[in-house]
Amino acid sequence: MLQVPFIRENKQLVINRLSVRNLDATAMIEDVINLDEERRALQTKLDAVLAESNSISKEIGILYKSGQAEKANALKTKTSELKEESKVLNEALNTKTEALNQLLYKIPNVPHESVPKGNSEEDNEEVYTEGDIPKLHDGALPHWELAKKYDIIDFELGNKIAGAGFPVYKGKGARLQRALIAYFLDKNTAAGYTEYQLPHLVNEASGFGTGQLPDKEGQMYHVTEDNLYLIPTAEVPGTNIFRDVLLNEADLPIGITGYTPCFRREAGSYGAHVRGLNRLHQFDKVEILRVEHPTKSYQALDTMVDHVKEILNELKLPFRILRLCGGDTGFTSALTYDFEVFSTAQDRWLEISSVSNFETFQANRLKLRFKNNDGKNELAHTLNGSSLALPRVLAGILENYQTEDGIKIPDVLVPYTGFEYIN
Repeated sequence: MLQVPFIRENKQLVINRLSVRNLDATAMIEDVINLDEERRALQTKLDAVLAESNSISKEIGILYKSGQAEKANALKTKTSELKEESKVLNEALNTKTEALNQLLYKIPNVPHESVPKGNSEEDNEEVYTEGDIPKLHDGALPHWELAKKYDIIDFELGNKIAGAGFPVYKGKGARLQRALIAYFLDKNTAAGYTEYQLPHLVNEASGFGTGQLPDKEGQMYHVTEDNLYLIPTAEVPGTNIFRDVLLNEADLPIGITGYTPCFRREAGSYGAHVRGLNRLHQFDKVEILRVEHPTKSYQALDTMVDHVKEILNELKLPFRILRLCGGDTGFTSALTYDFEVFSTAQDRWLEISSVSNFETFQANRLKLRFKNNDGKNELAHTLNGSSLALPRVLAGILENYQTEDGIKIPDVLVPYTGFEYIN
């Protein structure tokens, strides 16, 4: 969440930048400032009462030692009154602080100055494109028909076992999935990211720490009896490794990677655009995460973007990069780049990765700090990116690499699959 001092000192800037998200935050920002003033006034009053109580307690001790018990006992009544007053003030302070935090939880991150104003994905800016769109043979098929033709993904069986959006990968389809995961992890670890195996469920504090709660509560599967959530992305358990952690400046940067299944309810999703692998309730993804010094996080973001570019170049898939507009930027992000691969058989672009800088937004929730070289505690910057999400990468491979004789495997994956064709 946003830091209150930043809001207080940059009130109009915050309101102006949040308007890029098509959000009029004037009333909320005013409420934050007013609640904070009330909270600080209560804190000042409480501190004064506690200071007076401590002073009187010391005086009572001195009086007892000097044999002035009568005066000491008289002061005891005053300390009792002060203790009761401090109790009332403390309860009021906690109530005011909670109200302030609940309001802050509802305010999204301030977009970076480069984020354009816009309403939806139609207003995102294309900033990079690479690769030639292949010309397919007559009768080329979309990936869901290829999956059935070559018996590599069974959507109907997944529907029987769990429901729509839970495909079953079979034979060479399953091996291609495993190959992609291994390839992505190898690329990430070679780039300096430390591999982690992470829990697939998280507690409520973890959801709040990375901003999925309360913003995305309706999109997460909730195990109500244990109050645990199935992860929508490895970003959640991965970033929460650093919750309530104080690092040293020398520890930065930190980069980790991990493979997890991801679970998303995607309530209300329907229509042709969600067919096959286009949108699932369960899917595999390899993630990269970084904890960075605030002065170096945007350089790190560029490095992450270049890293994903390299992977897609090795897969030889046509892709483009979009800078998301304010209306399409996620709640926690200051700046996001989306990667999209072109699905030749569907004649449309499919999102396969988002790479984002959250600046201090998550770190403030997580209490993720580092001690700088001057000995002062600072909030770190967090970043994350998909490297990569498998379903649409797989869809892109199946469709763009299809031939009349079968589906060719990208050269870089053959050492992982052990086969060159699906036929």
